[in-house]
Amino acid sequence: MEHNITIIKKVAIKSHTGSLKLMFAMAIISLVSFTKGWAQTQASTLPTPGTSATTGQIDGITISTAVQSPSNQQTPLQVICVFEYTEGDIFNSPPALPHNLNGLVHVDEALKGILTELRKSGRFEGRALETMLITPSVGSLPAGKLLIIGLGDRKSFNPELMISVGRVEMREALRLGVSSYSHASDLKDAGIDSPTGVVAVNVIKGAISAYETEAFLKDHSLSSAKPVTQITLLAGPAFFQTTADAVKAFVDSFKGD
Repeated sequence: MEHNITIIKKVAIKSHTGSLKLMFAMAIISLVSFTKGWAQTQASTLPTPGTSATTGQIDGITISTAVQSPSNQQTPLQVICVFEYTEGDIFNSPPALPHNLNGLVHVDEALKGILTELRKSGRFEGRALETMLITPSVGSLPAGKLLIIGLGDRKSFNPELMISVGRVEMREALRLGVSSYSHASDLKDAGIDSPTGVVAVNVIKGAISAYETEAFLKDHSLSSAKPVTQITLLAGPAFFQTTADAVKAFVDSFKGD
């Protein structure tokens, strides 16, 4: 009798243990399914390439944001930013963005590796505010010109630098006589966890500052530069809305000054 009771207890314990394992497994499956479904839902709500928004106007310049890789942007002048070279810095993900979201990688591929070669060889060191202007060959990039601006040492990056970047690119746009240009900061591409909204606003601050200086020179008959009528800030799907909201708030506050 005692033997039978022992067997029954063992069976009961085994059955209980099996039930707990089954419940645990089901819970894990449910959690994984929920997480995957949530991620897919989040991804499906992100803006698709080509999405754009106009955030307003300053000094007659329309400022827009767009979800687009700089390798696909139709523009007279495309601006990209790069840090001083370190091996694999735009390709190693993480911290760099994955290949499908990495605008710098796309530009490098469109130029058949020339961007990496310029940086790796030291022909373009990427020192803060160093510039290089490239005329893309037919069929590589849709931009008429490509302006590369250096950001210096990634370890000492400060978002305030982007104000100077904005000034540099606007002055180059005025020198080239283009009526519009596109800007890609490419910080996330290079693995820098930067404040998206602050960076975008600083670029516009610098650009407007340079443009107003040019207007001052014109008023004194010291410049014949043609007007710039549009600046487009390029952003990845996950950073588009943050960029648009921050720039719109800046434009609105600028008008109130």
